[in-house]
Amino acid sequence: MKIPKRKLFLLIIFAYVAFSLYAAYNVFFSAKVISRVHRVVKKESGAPSGGVRDGGAAPFVNDEWNPWEDEQVEYNSALNKRRDAFKQHLALIDINKPKRHKVQIWGKAAIGLYLWEHILEGPLNPTDKVAQWREGELQSGKIDFSFYTGPAVVQGHVPMDMNSLVLILNGREQQKVSYSTRWLEHVQSMVQSHTISHVAVVLLGNEHCDNEWIGPYLKRNGGFVELLFLVYDSPWVNDKDVFQWPLGVATYRQFPMIRPNAQLITSSRPYLCNFLGTIYKNSSREHLIQVLKQSGLEKECITGAREKWLPQETADSLKQYQTALAQSELTLCPVGINTECYRIYEACSYGSVPVVEDVLTPGTCAAGPSSPLRLLKAAGAPFIFINNWKELPAILERERGMNQEQKVDRRRRLLEWYASFRQQMKERFTELIEETIFKSG
Repeated sequence: MKIPKRKLFLLIIFAYVAFSLYAAYNVFFSAKVISRVHRVVKKESGAPSGGVRDGGAAPFVNDEWNPWEDEQVEYNSALNKRRDAFKQHLALIDINKPKRHKVQIWGKAAIGLYLWEHILEGPLNPTDKVAQWREGELQSGKIDFSFYTGPAVVQGHVPMDMNSLVLILNGREQQKVSYSTRWLEHVQSMVQSHTISHVAVVLLGNEHCDNEWIGPYLKRNGGFVELLFLVYDSPWVNDKDVFQWPLGVATYRQFPMIRPNAQLITSSRPYLCNFLGTIYKNSSREHLIQVLKQSGLEKECITGAREKWLPQETADSLKQYQTALAQSELTLCPVGINTECYRIYEACSYGSVPVVEDVLTPGTCAAGPSSPLRLLKAAGAPFIFINNWKELPAILERERGMNQEQKVDRRRRLLEWYASFRQQMKERFTELIEETIFKSG
């Protein structure tokens, strides 16, 4: 078909105008897509694909223009500065952060439970008191304590994640001394192999204060024990490396941690006093029972005597004893082999004021104006101290004259004192361990 010249001319003009508009749009309005990778490396023609070999020419670098290059350099520089500043900040925090130490406590005597549960107030798992293995952790001061106790805690089978150890031992009798000596020898081998660096011992000492067997293990005598916390009024106590430690409650008889409540503090107690215990022939305890009977006050006190000492309480006898403490204003504490006895601390737990026979017992314990019970006296214990049980009737008569408000106030002060005493012992124990560790590094 033949196209007229006029139409052909108009078609050419239209195509030209359309092409011109399209070109103008691309030049002035369409955004150019530029790759962020602005440095493209091109291989020289004929160069091996593996790179430059045998003196061949280096790859040709073609710098393609990147409009964001300066901005990205500044951004990266600022980012690196912020990262460096943050690292310096973390390093400063780490420097200023108080240094903490891990200390393990191995409880190989029942007094370890008094230290852990009553003084440090640490948790124990499992809660079953007859479990073969029990453990717990707590923080006190700058120290992370971990505690292990039970028959299954044996030499060589305790996890070692520390360099400091507190070993709790019993040195009351020869059999206990032999057992404790084996543990000390085990710990000594650990010190010699540099497994641990610092050792402290909490020792239930002999009731006559005869503790010579542990002397060679003290650091001052060439041994490795840096601190010794010793129960009873030992003449060794110097507040430098040997410190007195409280006997506490009879945890070996399952005596629990008592949390005072309103009823314990404000309840009316039906008895003036109590004494449940073993009566030894020709002892102070026998004299005490005679005084109660002769004064006619026996019925106003809960008394229960047995002729033979029993190492363990039954569930019924423990409940009976705790009930006596909770229902009596006073707890009578005659001397045994030593003046210090578990009954003193157990009475404090229930707010029953200890009436303590303040006399020295035979042995090599320290004598002096503050002995016996110098640790408790130094702490201001609000007890009633007597020298002879003949003084008891007059004390009980004064009790009769007190009103309920006075008794409740005295009970509250005793419970507050006992809580404060345990807190002081916790702080003292922690501070002494800290000083030993930080001093030696």
